[in-house]
Parts: sequence; C-alpha cells; structure tokens
Amino acid sequence: MAGLVAAMQKLSVGEAADLAAAVKSEGIVKSDFATKVLELASLCGEKDEAKALAAINAVSGLADLPETEPYLKVCLESILNAAASKSGPVREASVACSTNIAKKISPFAMKGLLPIIFKKLPVEQKWQVRCAALDMITVFTETAPKQLSKSLPEVVPEVTACMWDTKKQVKTSSTTAMRKACDIIGNKDIEHMSEKIVIAITKPKTVPEIMHELAGVTFVQSVESACLAMTVPLLLRGLKEKNTATKRQSAVIINNMSKLVDNPADAAPFLPLLLPALTSNADSISDPEAREVTERAVAQLQRLTALCEKAVSTRGDTSKLEELFKEHLGVKEISSALGSAISHAAIIATTMMDCGYMEDVQWAKLVSVVLTPFSDKAKVDVAVEKVREVAETMLVIPEEDDDDDDAEELCNCNFTLAYGTKILLHNTKMKLKRGKNYGLLGGNDSGKTTLMRSISNNQVEGFPDSSTVRTVFVESDIQGEQSHLTCVDYILYDEKIKAMGSTREQVYAALESVGFGPNKKAKPDHGVSTLSGGWRMKLALARAMLQNADILLLDEPTNHLDVINVAWVKNYLNSLDKVTCIMVSHDSGLLNDCCTYILQIANLKLNLFKGNLDDFVKSHPEARSYFSFKESKLKFRFPQPGNIEGVKSKGKALMKMSKCTFTYPINRAENGGNGIPTLYDITIQVSLSSRVACVGENGAGKSTMIKLLVGEIEPEIGDVWKHPNARIAYVAQHAFHHIESHLAQTPNEYIRWRYANNGEDKESLVKVTMQFTDAELKLQKTPYEITFVDEESGKIQKIKKVVSELVGGRKQNRSKQYEYEIKYLGSTVDSGEYLEAKILEKMGWSKAMKAVDLKLAQMAGLLSRPLSAKNVEKHLEDCGLDKEFGTHYRMSALSGGQKVKVVLAAAMWNQPHIIILDEPTNYLDRESLGALAGAIEGFGGGVVIISHNNEFCSQLCPETWVMDAGHLETKGDAEWMLKQDTKIEASAQITEMTDAAGNVTKIEQEKKKLSKKEEKQLIKLKDGEPLMSSEEEFAIEKDLI
Repeated sequence: MAGLVAAMQKLSVGEAADLAAAVKSEGIVKSDFATKVLELASLCGEKDEAKALAAINAVSGLADLPETEPYLKVCLESILNAAASKSGPVREASVACSTNIAKKISPFAMKGLLPIIFKKLPVEQKWQVRCAALDMITVFTETAPKQLSKSLPEVVPEVTACMWDTKKQVKTSSTTAMRKACDIIGNKDIEHMSEKIVIAITKPKTVPEIMHELAGVTFVQSVESACLAMTVPLLLRGLKEKNTATKRQSAVIINNMSKLVDNPADAAPFLPLLLPALTSNADSISDPEAREVTERAVAQLQRLTALCEKAVSTRGDTSKLEELFKEHLGVKEISSALGSAISHAAIIATTMMDCGYMEDVQWAKLVSVVLTPFSDKAKVDVAVEKVREVAETMLVIPEEDDDDDDAEELCNCNFTLAYGTKILLHNTKMKLKRGKNYGLLGGNDSGKTTLMRSISNNQVEGFPDSSTVRTVFVESDIQGEQSHLTCVDYILYDEKIKAMGSTREQVYAALESVGFGPNKKAKPDHGVSTLSGGWRMKLALARAMLQNADILLLDEPTNHLDVINVAWVKNYLNSLDKVTCIMVSHDSGLLNDCCTYILQIANLKLNLFKGNLDDFVKSHPEARSYFSFKESKLKFRFPQPGNIEGVKSKGKALMKMSKCTFTYPINRAENGGNGIPTLYDITIQVSLSSRVACVGENGAGKSTMIKLLVGEIEPEIGDVWKHPNARIAYVAQHAFHHIESHLAQTPNEYIRWRYANNGEDKESLVKVTMQFTDAELKLQKTPYEITFVDEESGKIQKIKKVVSELVGGRKQNRSKQYEYEIKYLGSTVDSGEYLEAKILEKMGWSKAMKAVDLKLAQMAGLLSRPLSAKNVEKHLEDCGLDKEFGTHYRMSALSGGQKVKVVLAAAMWNQPHIIILDEPTNYLDRESLGALAGAIEGFGGGVVIISHNNEFCSQLCPETWVMDAGHLETKGDAEWMLKQDTKIEASAQITEMTDAAGNVTKIEQEKKKLSKKEEKQLIKLKDGEPLMSSEEEFAIEKDLI
C-alpha cells in the first residue's frame, strides 16, 4: 500500500480515500501526518475545482479516523471558506465535510473547534460560510449535548448576533441552532419556555410578557452556566425596558436565580453584564418599591461576585493541563505533532472536568489514546493518571460528615424543596439515623413544617420509599369531618391504619399504652371532640405507634399542654430508642431534654449539628431569637366597616331570619322526597357586634342556614331580611371558582377588575332571592293605581300605570322611607320619577329594590377608599399576601394558600359590615388562622364562622349557634350582649378621589343632621337676630358660627 507521501502526490477526486488508508497503515508519527495536514489545508482552499474537491473529500475521509482528530482542525477554516466557492460541487463537498467533522469528532474535543467556528460568524463573512459554521453548532447539539451546554456562555452571544441578520438563510440557520441549543440546557424548570426565549431575541415586544411567565417559574434545579446563557440576554433586555414593572420583574428573577447557583464559576461570565445594568436601575428607578427590589438583586450579585473571587474554579484550565502533560510525559523535545496531541488531550481533559467525568477508566479511554502514538502505553497511562489526580484537586470536593456513630442510617439524600414559587431548600443534604432525636430550627417561613409534610407525603427526592422507611406526621388537630368520631373510630378511620389492617383490639391496646382506659379520664369510646389538647396529642401518638413508624415528625408537640402532659411527652419521646424523631418546637426545654442533634434551615441549606439546643446556641447565639415567643409573624388587618345610615348602635340587627323552614327541592313530598325539612323554625339575627360560631355535625344544616341568611336560597316558610345599606362578605367553602377564570391576571388586577364598575361587585352570586317568580312578573305587568298631586291645579289625581324598570336611584322622603327612581312603561322620560318602597313592593318589585340597595351599598364602600393599584396592594398585604405576589405575580403562579388570601381580600375590599366564613379552618394553615383571629378581634363589624375547630371558635365567639338535625339552639354570653349597645363612632370621610389618570374628583360630603336646638340657632343667625351669650357659646361649640 502506498505511503502518505505517495498518496498526497497522486491526490485526486477518485483516490481521496487513499490518504485515510495510508495514515491508518503508517500511523500518525511515521506518516508525518501533522506536517502533511498543513499542505492538505492549503489544497482545500485551491481555486482549481479538482484539487479543492479532492482535498476536501480526503479530509472528510480522514475525519472518520479518531487518531487524526488533533490535527484536522487546521483544515476547518479552509473547508468552511470553500462553502462560498463558485463551484457547486466544491460548495456541496465543503458542507458535507464540515458536517462530517462535527459528527465524528469526540464530544469532549468539540470545544477545540469553537474558536474557528466563531471566526466565521461575523457579518463580514460570506453568508454560505456563516450558514455552514452555524450548521456545525446545530450538529453538536445532537452529538455532544452535555459538552456543548458547558460552552453555551460563549456560543449564545455569537449565534444571537446572527439571528438579527438580514440574510434569510443566515437567520434560519442561526434560529435553528438557537432552538437546538435551548433543548440542551438541562434545566427542566424553563425548558417549556425555550421557544418563547428564542422568539424574544428577535421580537423585543414580547419581553414583558415572557418576564411575567418567567417570574412564575418555580426553580428547583441548580442554575448552571447553560441556563444562565439562555436567560441572561433576556434579563438584560428586561432591565433596559422603559416599563418599570418589567425592570422590577427582571430584578426579581435575577435575585431568585442567583440564589440557586451552586458553583460561582458558572455565574462569573455573566456578572460583569448584569451588575452594571442592575446598579444603573437601582440609581435611576423612581418607584421606591421597585428600587428596593433592584437593590436586593444588586446585593445578591455582589455576594456572588465575592464568592467567585474566593472560590476555587471548577472549570478546567487548558494551559495548566498542557504543562502538566508535558511534565509527566517526561519528553525533552516537543515536536509539532506531539504538541498538537498534548493540546488536544488538554482540551478533552478540561471538558471532562467540566462535565464531571473524573474516573481513571474514563481518562485512560479518552485521553491516553491521543498520546500513545508518541510514547510507551504504560508510561502514557501513568502520566495521564498523575494529571487526573492533580485535576481532581482543582475541583471543589464537598466535605464529608465525620460523624462516627454506628447507628443505622435511615436516610442520606440530596434534595431541593419548594412551596408554590418559593424555594425553601436547594440542593441540600439530609442524613438521619435510627433512634436519634432531631430538633428542626429555622426562622418564620423557612419551610420547617413544609419539609416535614413533604417527608411524610414521600415528596422529598431521594428519601427512602415508605416500604423501606415508614414516616408518620404527628398532629393533634382533629379534622372537621372526623370530629364526631370516638377515639377508637378516629384511629380506624385513618387510611394508613386501614391499609395495615389494624384491629379494634389493637387500637384499644395502643390507646391504653398512652393512658386511655374505661376508668381513666380519657375513655377510648368517647368522642374525640371532648379531648383536651394533651389527650389529643396522646391520641395522635397512639395512632403513630400503630403504624410502626421509623420516623416520627412532630410539629409543636407541646402546644397547649400543661406541665404534666409536657413531661409525659418528653418521657415518651426519650423512650423511643428504635424510632427517629424530627420535631419543630418553640419549647426550648423540649429541645434540650430530648434532642441529640439540631437541624437548622439557613440560606436554603439544611445544616446538621451534634448536641442539644444549648450546645447549638453556644456556637450560634442568633438562634435564641427562635424561642422568644411572639405572635404569628403573619398579620391580617381587615378594613373597618363604614357607617350605615340610620344605624347608631352596634347591637341593631343588620340581618334577620324569622321562623324560617326550608326543605331542599329533592326532599320535598311533591317531588317524591321524604318531606323532611333540612331546617326547622330558625330565628337568628346578626349585628355589627356579633361574634358567632355556628357549630354542629356534618349534615346538620349549618351551610344551608347561612345560604338562607345571605339570600342564595329562599325559605318555604318565614322571612329573611337584610338592612338595605349593609355590605356582606361571604366566603364559602368552595370560593376558588371565581379566580380560576382569571389566572392570567395578578391579584391586584383581579380586584380592580372586579370592582371597576363604580364599586359594584362583578362576582356577586346570582341569588335565587334576586330572580323574579312568575307571580312577581305578573304583578309587574298589572297596571297599579298611582295617587299624586297635580302641580298646576293642586288637586289629587289618580292614574293607573305600569313600572317598566327601576333606574337605580334612591332617596329618603320626609317619613324617612326610601323611594326608588323608576321608569313607567311607554314613558319617554329616562329618570326623575320616584315611588315609595311599599308601593313598589305591591307591584312585585321587592327583589329589584334589593338589587338597587346592594349596588348603592357597594358604591358607598368604594367612595371611602379609591380603587387604585396602590390601595389594592396595601389591602392585599393587610390580608396576608405580600406585594411581591399581590402585584407582580399572576394568580396561576400562586400556591393554594395564597389563592385563599386573594379570595378573602377580594371579598373584604368593599369594607363589609358582616363577614361570614364557612369552614375557614379547612383552607387556612395554623399561622394564617392565628392571623385571622387577630384580624377578627380588631374588626369593627359582625362575624359569623362555621367551623369544627373548637379552639378557634371559643377564642373568638362568645355567641354560638348549635345546629342539630335542622334545629337551632342559640347560646350567648350575657356579658357580651351588654356590650352590643356600644355606639358606633363616626368614620372619616374622604374629601377627594384620584383616578388612574391623575384626575381629582371632589367628593360631596354628607350633610350634618341638626338637632331642633341647632336648627333654631341657625335660623336666628340667618335672620340676623342677635344671640344671647349662652346661645353664642352653644353655636361656637357646634360649629354653627
């Protein structure tokens, strides 16, 4: 077979394959391929079609040989240039060759070709050359996805510049390359947005919309360089937008993503781009809140910059590895061929470091093969291993736990935990051992309870399956639907107990082991609702025992317990030598007496410390703040109800039901039902001073009674009345359906939309009591005799007329009775005529009058507080929703608990006089319930609560409505009833209102009602009569002068 020299001399299109055969036969060193390849590169650029075509085809064939990799890249520039050749065959061969090189090169050596490819992308190059180079990047996304992802910080800016090109072919190739690059970033959190990110590069108008979506992403994966490479250009554009909201959103995303960067080296290339833009915005944004958010992002990036300066880079240093290879190979003279091989080996080694391929077998396979042509294989293997060992020291190796305890390991996992859109723990380690007690510490909102619930629900990544490690969340709260059960039935009701097949006898035995008994204070056959807090905790522990738990998760196990029961819990926990306990508690005594380890949540990490609380506090004095007992961090503040015309006392009824009986249609005898009413002879009333708990078993009729009270259904017998000016907020059990159709809006936008029509609530339920019956419609169409005084003659006239509609106006006559603005059938006058309520009632318009009353009452609520974005934001904060989520997050990105707060805030916006909450304990967590209790205590209106939570109700409600099989028994606190005569203090009225456009409207003040004495004084003043000294003093005191 001819050698390489001979093959080069007779190189032609037909014999191009001979070069590859010669190299394979002679080898790299003997054939002197490193020198000859330079001649081949020159031939690829020949103007002669035959010579160029032969050389290009030869290079394409050589690319199939792994040993030629270190040397062929010198040909790449000529081959890419040939893509713009005047010869069609040469152009086709050029593209085919560059594609083959991209496909055949080792994925770990791909990085060595990128500088040449980038050199061919600027606009000065011919478009065919640029397309060929871009197509190579597209190929790399398929042949070397992980390796290319590490180079995306360099690739993305180059490809982005081409996407703006005026040449259609370049734009198409670059867009394809960018789409493919988005697919390899390896971050599942944003992979669904890759197409939108690509579109935003060439369509800046889409940036604000994408910012909204990106802000709603819950990042749980570590943020690496590939993810940053894709998002940073978008974030930079967002920071430069004119819209302050978009600038703010960009700052929030930067702040959140930067917290999830585990390796500061990943962020290093982007910090010089982001930090100046953020700093500029922090200095120039006028909105104080947006400026504060931006400053937080600046501080976070400055922290990351400091870490970059201190941290050891985990990215491979090519030049350093080249020196190491030369040193350990022991070669005195480095030939050009060996130099190329060493440079190539260093590129492969650094890419392997970046990708985490550090096994000796991997290096021997991928690196040694490049160098063995130049030295003995054993010597090369030793040299490569020594370089690998040094390379390992260049990487940051996590410190291992030095705990030498020989207890059985139950869990050793790394995981990330999020709640809604908030990251609680990120890429953190948790190690648990059998028989140890762990105290879980962390500030408010750090995620302590969420972590324990996630462990219990098997939602922690890497945590052993329940078939291997059984976990039980111990909680003493009794769920509402189970409150009527006996202690034994309560345990047997549990799904996990059912799955284990526990018998009634086993349950009795477990209860006896914790102190229950027929002759004891707590009896197994008594209802769980009769148990005190201490016995409820024992009940929960008995249930956990039956599940043979390996890990007990206890949330505030000593809450509401007396000294004796606290001691019992401590002794019990210390006796569990085969069970691991994780406990959250504000009781420092419990954590000192029971814990052998402390788990602290700080900076998105779970840190383990050996010892009890005192040992931990010695090294972490700041932890003392966890145990200074304070009220819940979360605070709700409800808007105070406004004044009601004609209501001077808090004890005056605003809502009444009198002797009401109701049967659901399906149960009525005429419909084939049993004819048994759901409610019997119910009489209740609610005033501004009411604090009422409505309790009873499921199916007793509580919610039905409330529906009657608010007008969702009509009684068969009896009357329901509501003060025409009273505003009612009713939060039903299933209130989320309102917001489910508005998920693309922020909570702030939703509330402003809902009340935009002069304060009228667009989400008001269509109540049965507002729908006209056939009898009422007939009355409305029947002419009614109207008596009136003729203005010209002064004579009393009578005429029969039909009212066609109520226009919406209302006023009081001299008798203090309401008259409603109406329009007569056939009248050409739109408004200005009024009829008394008692007449309209006879004409069948009672429900229409109620609708007018409701609308005017809602409008009155708006006048006391303008519907501006700032006011709504403050209101949402008062109802427990931070302005970050209230104004800047769409509702689709909110958690279930946050949506509840939106529903509550929306119902409270128009400053209701009465709040009715149906089972609030079903959808509010313990912290939120505490905040709700505080808000109710400070609320100036009436409150009605349906709940099974006795503790919550007894704290707030001195009056109780007990429902039992449709019958109502009312229990009230006599001392509280005495307070119901408290006079209502006059609330301040606003004098002007500013709309979104900045227009100021003066609000006409309600005229002051004068007493008889004041009227006499005022008449004297108007007539110019002198006042006596006592009268003058009185007039000054009453502001009449």
